[in-house]
Amino acid sequence: MTLEELVACDNAAQKMQTVSAAVEELLVAAQRQDRLTVGVYESAKLMNVDPDSVVLCLLAIDEEEEDDIALQIHFTLIQSFCCDNDIDIVRVSGMQRLAQLLGEPAETQGTTEARDLHCLLVTNPPKQPNL
Repeated sequence: MTLEELVACDNAAQKMQTVSAAVEELLVAAQRQDRLTVGVYESAKLMNVDPDSVVLCLLAIDEEEEDDIALQIHFTLIQSFCCDNDIDIVRVSGMQRLAQLLGEPAETQGTTEARDLHCLLVTNPPKQPNL
């Protein structure tokens, strides 16, 4: 491997860390501002009612879920809808990190069911009325 190849690999890894940090920051800010829709069903409902308010669709799946046919069908439908409505799509892995970021409990003690974090939508901030 040449020096140029090593530098290129190092730069690519550094860029991915920067992108990852930016996505994490965006999700935390969107949740804090109540601009985050969580769940496949909830996301589909919002995109059906107000697709123009959605600016980003994040689809998350871990390697062990790759064979889940039902989830893949949902993803295909959501991706198609996003493409039709010019909504940017980001695919990620790391459901545990996502749950951590969004403040999900580490384990559900049987009292609450974990939220479906496979699909997240970030929406525009509400328009401020002209004063």
